[in-house]
Amino acid sequence: MPKRWVIPDIHGCAKTLQALINDLIKPMRSDELYFLGDYVDRGPDSKGVIDFIRRLEQEKYNLVALKGNHEDFMIELYDGMHHAKSAWWYKFGNKKYNSWAEIGGKPTLQCFDAQNITDIPTDYIEWMRHLPLYVSLDDFILVHAGLNFKNEDPFEDQRAMLWLRDYEINAEKIGKRRLIHGHVPVNMELISMLVKSRGYKFIDLDNGPYLQGKDGFGNLVALELNSMEMAIQYNLDF
Repeated sequence: MPKRWVIPDIHGCAKTLQALINDLIKPMRSDELYFLGDYVDRGPDSKGVIDFIRRLEQEKYNLVALKGNHEDFMIELYDGMHHAKSAWWYKFGNKKYNSWAEIGGKPTLQCFDAQNITDIPTDYIEWMRHLPLYVSLDDFILVHAGLNFKNEDPFEDQRAMLWLRDYEINAEKIGKRRLIHGHVPVNMELISMLVKSRGYKFIDLDNGPYLQGKDGFGNLVALELNSMEMAIQYNLDF
């Protein structure tokens, strides 16, 4: 049976991702790889992360890469800069650009050797733009952030899938599947508890690989959905 691996927020940690895939997971092309978004920002090599995932796509690995809120933010800024004469940009653009720098945009520019976000090659932006927002499997729903269960159809709220942090899960609305997401870093003790117990309606896999020196954090975690076994790679980028 093909294995099904779920990999959450990578945040520019390209060496760590490569070690997780090449040394620990070692996927066959028939295996399924699901990435939960946030490939960019914070870490030193966002370009390297995207290049690696795109190379797996070109080599015909069976993968789905979801969009995260950091990709969403970059696309919005990129588009805003290309329409900088608009009233929206004059009012909000500089503030948003500074916010992006604060959440890890500076190393993203550096790894692209870019002075401005508009210097990032268009094909990277377009790759991010067209990423899907969720995956529905027989037993799991995969999404970057979460779902708005206040809606009759939780999948209608696209912004929630990218940005939502606090929500109460109504499993009936997603066919009693478990929700697997990233977006909010949690410690390894909680991740292990969520994975091992079927009593929880969700699994948060984000261990914040960029959070070095913080006890219980700083790893890139992958979960194999058939066996519910984890592969854990400590950070190699910092």
